[in-house]
Amino acid sequence: MDILTVIGVVVGLGALVGGQALEGGSVHSILQFTAAIIVLGGTMGAVMVQFTLPKFLEAMKLGLEAVKAPNNNAVAFIEKIVEYANVVRKQGILALESKIKEIKDPFLKKGLQLLMDGTEPKLIREILEVELSFGEEHYAMAAKLFEAAGGYCPTFGILGAVMGLIHVMENLADPTKLGSGIATAFVATVYGVLTANLIFLPIAGKLKMRNRMEGISRELIIEGIMSIAAGDNPRMIQEKLEGFLTEAQKKRPKK
Repeated sequence: MDILTVIGVVVGLGALVGGQALEGGSVHSILQFTAAIIVLGGTMGAVMVQFTLPKFLEAMKLGLEAVKAPNNNAVAFIEKIVEYANVVRKQGILALESKIKEIKDPFLKKGLQLLMDGTEPKLIREILEVELSFGEEHYAMAAKLFEAAGGYCPTFGILGAVMGLIHVMENLADPTKLGSGIATAFVATVYGVLTANLIFLPIAGKLKMRNRMEGISRELIIEGIMSIAAGDNPRMIQEKLEGFLTEAQKKRPKK
């Protein structure tokens, strides 16, 4: 689990509730089920109109991954690629057949399978780059969906406030209800702005970050496979691929 995502949401909600309490307001005054239905229901409806069902479901699935710890396997990929380079150097390309069965990452597995099948290096690069591009497109589309939700949310919050004010105007004959009615009306605006800026837009940003991290790992794999195909020295392959690592990753003990 990505603990920072959970902490961020808790801190944001805590600041809202804590600020309300410090101002002497009641926490119950910002807990309005009707306002939540208007904002969240309206936002989801608008998003469903904008996107197709497959894209919507895929984005929801990727959005849930925002609370999971990121899989930054760059160091592990380098170790595996160097290992495979040593195998090819000592035993030949066909010796990879037993190793491929152990690989869990589908992108690396596909690249090595193409290499073992005797595919031209130029064609291997083209095939993997196409898959890389479309893989990034899935994350980009999911990020666009959450950005769209972040745009619709405040609008439905304003709409909820207007609907609440209409209800208040219908009860002008009873002045005792005006204050609480107006306060309740504006809770929808709070929900809209809060949800957009604490949930939807941050998730969109996190998906973009995950997309870039995944892309770097895939680019690393492509370069590693191309180096094996070129017959480069395993030590030189390691030096080349370490250029994809952050400074913190480079300082880790090497096996």
